[in-house]
Amino acid sequence: MGKMFFIDLTRCTGCRGCQIACKQWKNLPAEETRNTGSHQNPPDLSYVTLKTVRFEEGVFDKKMDWLFFPEQCRHCVEPPCKGQADVDLEGAVLKDEATGAVIFTELTAKVDGDMVRSACPYDIPRKDAATGLLSKCDMCNDRVQNGLLPACVKTCPTGCMNFGDEADMTELANKRLAEVKKKHPKAVLGDPNDVRVVYLFQRDPKSYFTHAVAELESGPLTRKQLFAKLFRARV
Repeated sequence: MGKMFFIDLTRCTGCRGCQIACKQWKNLPAEETRNTGSHQNPPDLSYVTLKTVRFEEGVFDKKMDWLFFPEQCRHCVEPPCKGQADVDLEGAVLKDEATGAVIFTELTAKVDGDMVRSACPYDIPRKDAATGLLSKCDMCNDRVQNGLLPACVKTCPTGCMNFGDEADMTELANKRLAEVKKKHPKAVLGDPNDVRVVYLFQRDPKSYFTHAVAELESGPLTRKQLFAKLFRARV
């Protein structure tokens, strides 16, 4: 069954603890940033920023509100990035059978990184301009394989970030969805059958971020449908 994240956005306060923990555990350098008019910083993912908390301020249901979205790779059950990378070189992107984690290797320098990124419905992979290597969240697979929680989950102080066996996380996600719907009838789980990072949105997912959930012009697709469509277009 593998492992799964359940990220309860109703409990996110935008503290960025998960973002910092990711940097620390992966020993990733800081980025030079600037004021862009938002508290969100850095403004996007990059080769050295595998997780960032997105901030969206707006009027929702006639009330001002902040929406926080700690973004990371969704670890798709049928990962389109792996399908695209396999066109160039099998083994560049791996899927860990024990956890379900989708992992980029050093062989990603030998594949078409732009095509791999374009295959991702969440626009996650990022390329190092100097080396051509691709990077993204790897589920802290080294920690998980040794019985530890991912660094972001370990750090979260509010119960927003949860991690465990797929069955347990699915049960927790469905329970919380039922609770949240009592106050927010439009609450939904993001692509719950197709990814291993399931978000609970109290509002329309697109209010949080353009790529919060997978969607094409024809409307939402299952991960298998999306993978098939993207893969056929590239072979």
